[in-house]
Amino acid sequence: MDQTRTDRLKTAILLLAVTGLIAGLVVWSAGRSDIAGLIWAAGVAPALAALVVEIVRSIGRGEVGLDIVAALSMSAALIFGETLAAAVVAVMYSGGTFLESFAEGRARREMHALLSRVPRTATRHRNGRLEDVPLDEIAPGDRLLIRQGDVVPVDGTVASEVAFVDTSALTGESLPVRLTVGAEAMSGATNAGETFDLTAVREAKDSTYAGIVRLVEAAQASKAPMARLADRWSLGFLAVTVTIAFAAWWFTGDPIRAVAVLVVATPCPLILAVPVALVAGLSRAAHFGVLIKGAGALETMARIQTLILDKTGTLTDGRPQIVSIDSAGTMAGDDILRFAAALDQASKHPVAQAIVAAARAQGLTLPVPSEVVEIAGEGVIGTVEGHRVIAGGDGFVAARVGRQPGDHSAMTAGAVLVAVAVDGRMAGYLVMSDPLREGAGAMLDGLRRLGIGRILLATGDRADVAERVTQGLGLDGLRAGLTPDQKVLLVLSERKHGPVMMVGDGVNDAPALAAADVGVAMGARGAAASAEAADVVLLVDRIDRLGSGIEIARASRRIAVESVVAGIGLSVMGMIAAAYGYLTPVQGALLQEVIDVAVILNALRALRIAPPEPATPRPQAVEMDRLI
Repeated sequence: MDQTRTDRLKTAILLLAVTGLIAGLVVWSAGRSDIAGLIWAAGVAPALAALVVEIVRSIGRGEVGLDIVAALSMSAALIFGETLAAAVVAVMYSGGTFLESFAEGRARREMHALLSRVPRTATRHRNGRLEDVPLDEIAPGDRLLIRQGDVVPVDGTVASEVAFVDTSALTGESLPVRLTVGAEAMSGATNAGETFDLTAVREAKDSTYAGIVRLVEAAQASKAPMARLADRWSLGFLAVTVTIAFAAWWFTGDPIRAVAVLVVATPCPLILAVPVALVAGLSRAAHFGVLIKGAGALETMARIQTLILDKTGTLTDGRPQIVSIDSAGTMAGDDILRFAAALDQASKHPVAQAIVAAARAQGLTLPVPSEVVEIAGEGVIGTVEGHRVIAGGDGFVAARVGRQPGDHSAMTAGAVLVAVAVDGRMAGYLVMSDPLREGAGAMLDGLRRLGIGRILLATGDRADVAERVTQGLGLDGLRAGLTPDQKVLLVLSERKHGPVMMVGDGVNDAPALAAADVGVAMGARGAAASAEAADVVLLVDRIDRLGSGIEIARASRRIAVESVVAGIGLSVMGMIAAAYGYLTPVQGALLQEVIDVAVILNALRALRIAPPEPATPRPQAVEMDRLI
C-alpha cells in the first residue's frame, strides 16, 4: 500500500471513531443505551482491525510496540460490554497515529515541490532538428545540446570547441572547469558557460550520475531504521500494564477491574504527547528554514554526536568571490574593479557575474560596455567609456597587450586570477576564491556547546585547498580527495563515536547523506539528488541554520520525554486506583483524557522553542588592499 493510501486510511479511521463516539453519546442521551453500545462498537471496529493488522506486521518484523496495549484495552472493553470506554480509547489512539502521519505527509509534500524542478529529458540532434527525449532513450553516439544551466544528462565527450562546466556537485571543485573538444564531461555537472554539444559515450543508466544514485539506494537500504521514541518505552510499559491488570483480576475475581486497568493504561501520553511535541518541533524548525522529513529524523537529530561537513557549497559559499585586487601600475583598485565589472556585464560566465556582483556591492556605478567580443573560456574584450578593456585569463590578456604571462606560482591554492588590461596596458589582477561562509566558525563553536563531540570535513577537493579554507576552525579531522563511496565509508567508520550527521549539497554527497544517521542537504542551491537522499533539508542558503535545527530537535525531544514521564507516572497511579476498584472503565477513560490534556499542553511548549536567531550574513566585503 503506498503512503498516500495509508494516510487516507488513517484519516478515515479517525473520522469513523470520532463519529461513532459522538453519535453513540447522542443516542445514549436519548435513553437508548443498547443502540448506543452498538454504535460505539461499530466506531471501534475499524480502529481495532487496523491495529491488529499493524501488530501482526510489527511482530513479523521482530518489533513490539505500543499497539498491543491499545489493542488489549479496546478488545477487553468490547468483550466485557464497556463499549464507551472502548470508543474513547479508539479516538485517542487513531488521533495519535493521524498526527504522526500528518507531520510526515507535510514534509513529503514540501520535498515534492522542492524536487519538481529536476530535469527528466535531454535535447538531442536528429536529422538536422532538435528533439526532447527521455534520458533512457539516449544511446552512445547521440549528439546532445547542452544549454547554459543544463545538467549534463549522461557521460560524454565535448563536441564543441570549448565548454565550461560546474563540477562542484560531483567533485567539490567550486570554480568552473574549462573543457576542450574531445574532453570527457561527467553526467551531473552543470553547464556554466555557453551552449555546447556533447557526444554521449554511455547510456544514462551506466553514467556517473546513475552510479551515484545506485550508491544512494544501497546506502538507504543498509541504513538502520530510526526507532520511534514511543516504541523504546513500550516493552517495559506493556509488562507493567499486563502485570497490574492480571493481578487485579486474579486477586479480586472481577474482570471489569482488569478492563479498567487496561483502559487507564492505554499509553496515550506516548501515543499523543510524543507526536504532538515532535510535530510542533517540525513546525518550529520549518519556521527557521529547516525542513525535517518526519519525527524519526528529528528524534535522531537530537542525539547526534559526530558531524561531518562537505566543503564546497556547505562550509564555503560555493561561488567565487573577490578576495583581493593586485594593481600592476598606478590604477586604483576601485577603478580596476569598475572597468572589469562594466565589461563583464556582457558575459554570463559565473566568474564574470561574481565580479559584477562584487562591484555593485561596493556601490560602483557600471557603465554599459560596447563593441563586446567574448571568446568562450578565455576572456572578454570591449569598450567602456571610450577605453579599450580586456578581462580574462592571464595568458589571454598578456597575449593581447604584448607581454609574457606573470609568475603566479605563489598564489594561494584554489584561487583564480582574472587579469585586467585598459588601453593596451596591464591594469591589475582580481584574485578570486571560494571563501568560508560568514559565521561558519561561530556556528561550529555553537554546535560544540550543544554537545557535538566530533566535527570533521569530508571533501572531494584537493587537500591544500581544504586546509587553507578551514584553517583556524579547530576541526577534529580533514579528509580530502574523497570519492562518493569513500565518503560513505567515512560515515560508517565514525558511527563508533555515536550517531553521525552528514551535511552536503552535491550529487557526490548524496550516498553519504543516505548512509548517515541524519543526512542534511543544502536545498536552496544544492543538487536535487542530495536533497532527496537527506533526512533534513536547509531551505535557506545558510549553514548557521543547522545549529538552530539541532537545538530545536533537542528541545522538542526533551519536552516529549518530560510529557511521557509525567503522563506515564499519572497513568500508573490511575492503574493502581483502578486495580483497587476506585475507578470504573469509563471513569478510567475520562481520567486518561484529563492526563492527555495535561501532557498535550506540555508538549505544545515545543511551539515556543526559540533558539538564538543567527545574525544575517553581510555581503562578503572585497579587500581593496593594493598588493604591488
